[in-house]
Amino acid sequence: MRTLNLGILAHVDAGKTSLTERLLFNAGVIDQLGSVDTGNTQTDNLELERQRGITIRAAVVSFAIGDRIVNLIDTPGHPDFIAEVERVLGLLDAAVVVVSAVEGVQAQTRVLVRALRRLKIPFVFFVNKIDRRGARYLGVLEALAAQLSVRPIAMSSVVDAGSKSARVEALVARDEPLFSVLCEVLGENDEALLDDYVLASDRLTGERLRRSLADQVARGLVHPVFAGAAMTGVGIPALASAIATILPERCPDPDGPIAGRIFKIEHGWGGEKLCYLSLASGTVRLRQYLDLPKGPERVTGIQVFEDGRVHGADGLRAGQIARVSGLASARIGDVVGGDPVGPQAHFAPPTLETRVLARRPSEKAALWLALNQMAEQDPLINLRRNEETDDVFVSLYGEVQKEVIQSTLLTDFGLEAGFEESTVILAERPVGIGTGLQILFKEPNPFFATIGLRVEPRPAGAGNSFALEVDVGQMPVAFYRAVEETVFETLKQGISGWQVIDCHVAMTAARHSSPASTAADFRQLTPWVLATALSAAQTGLCEPVDHFHIEAPAESLSRVLTLLAKAAATTTDSVIADGVARLDGTLASQMVRGVQQQLPGLTSGAGTMETAFDHYASAAGPPRLRGRSGPNPFNGAEYLLRLRRSV
Repeated sequence: MRTLNLGILAHVDAGKTSLTERLLFNAGVIDQLGSVDTGNTQTDNLELERQRGITIRAAVVSFAIGDRIVNLIDTPGHPDFIAEVERVLGLLDAAVVVVSAVEGVQAQTRVLVRALRRLKIPFVFFVNKIDRRGARYLGVLEALAAQLSVRPIAMSSVVDAGSKSARVEALVARDEPLFSVLCEVLGENDEALLDDYVLASDRLTGERLRRSLADQVARGLVHPVFAGAAMTGVGIPALASAIATILPERCPDPDGPIAGRIFKIEHGWGGEKLCYLSLASGTVRLRQYLDLPKGPERVTGIQVFEDGRVHGADGLRAGQIARVSGLASARIGDVVGGDPVGPQAHFAPPTLETRVLARRPSEKAALWLALNQMAEQDPLINLRRNEETDDVFVSLYGEVQKEVIQSTLLTDFGLEAGFEESTVILAERPVGIGTGLQILFKEPNPFFATIGLRVEPRPAGAGNSFALEVDVGQMPVAFYRAVEETVFETLKQGISGWQVIDCHVAMTAARHSSPASTAADFRQLTPWVLATALSAAQTGLCEPVDHFHIEAPAESLSRVLTLLAKAAATTTDSVIADGVARLDGTLASQMVRGVQQQLPGLTSGAGTMETAFDHYASAAGPPRLRGRSGPNPFNGAEYLLRLRRSV
């Protein structure tokens, strides 16, 4: 079975859900086209998706194009839901990046293309909405090359762009002007093709060019660009043909070892957990036990995505995607069976946090349980609870997420909740090197374990890491795993209560006492030792900084620059062309909202601002403390007392 896991990616409102709907219609999967505006599309199933006309959760539909089975995954375009996109990218064989012919390259387009290139996922472009007023196909082609550092190849020509009579003509590989373009561009990485082009161009058949194009698309060297209008179907046949012939496929082995990944979790009507499993190898059958990180779980139900619908089945074969029930301990991102399947994307973490309040005090416990269930479906909301004040906090990418969480709590759980104003999430970065050590049978250590840890800073943006500098054979592997897992969990709350970033932790001492020692001894001792090491190293407070791109009328440039100066922004690039000023730079995340609110008034409503997380920078001013969740290991006496009470 030849399969293709295909992602449809785009900035919000570029038309990717409409494109998904059109592909399904042309493939004969659906009899009637749905509309984003009327809320009856095949892939937007949530009530809030229908109301707002945006995609919030990734959706799957499987169908055939030619002799390929395409597992099409429609992903959110709004930056507030980038975490949903992150969970999908590692499953993809290829992607279609949808770009609006009117708005062109936008902030989310840049983020997605960078991620695709980093993960070496092949992709093509589809320039949508060529029939809308203001559409500019050639201008978008130039922007793709200039702003995304890709090598686009126009596979379509557009006539009367920007009008209702706009039409698309698919270019033929063996005919001009595409023939010369293909030979010159492909010849840069295919010497044999270039030689034939110069010496004997009649040897270059359309099939030869297609094979070379498919090879270089798979290697990420070139990116074909198609054009059309998803709403009317103009230009779609050429894109569908490319999906069937140019994008790379795979032939998964149903008889191989089981290997797959859980990328989405829902809950059924009875509250049961439904896990979206993409199976890369092997075959899974009902009542079979699957190896998960937290232990084997038994499959009690399988619903396979096939032929445009989802239906119950006795088994799931390699290359298919299904909703699987019975995996009670499963979490999003869990590997099923063998090693991790495919590359993993890493987007910026949420930079906003808000306190969630139950409208009725009697529903506090129910609110906490409901948010925990939602956190299973979206782990990056980083649910946390301050046990001292009983306050509940969630992390956000943006304000739209508040509405989604609020609506979900009301519709799925019958709970009314309010939100305080969002605040920026800070981070802590180690300043120096510090060590911590607690020795078995030596006061004040009450645990049957010896742990020594050293912390040291890593380069900015490198993330956290852990390494063993002890003889691994002297203790059971489970004890080392307990220390490593607890280290990463403890780093979520540093000296001031914020997450510690760019920190390397090395285990320098280890000892146990058999048979008294347990993994729990190592899990409980690790936070205390790590806190001692961090206190010795000390941490500096960091704040998130966003990259911004502003477009505004040239006559308003001085006012915009004054606004940015007051917000302490740094402008790295400025261009004025065709009466439009384009500014790029960086700005503290906490200042972004203020600039966005004032920009329309300074530009007569014509100014636009796109932002995305860029990096963490040292924060000025006095230390800002964050309320802790759970026992505080930075206060040894209090930490031990809390543990004793819990026991």
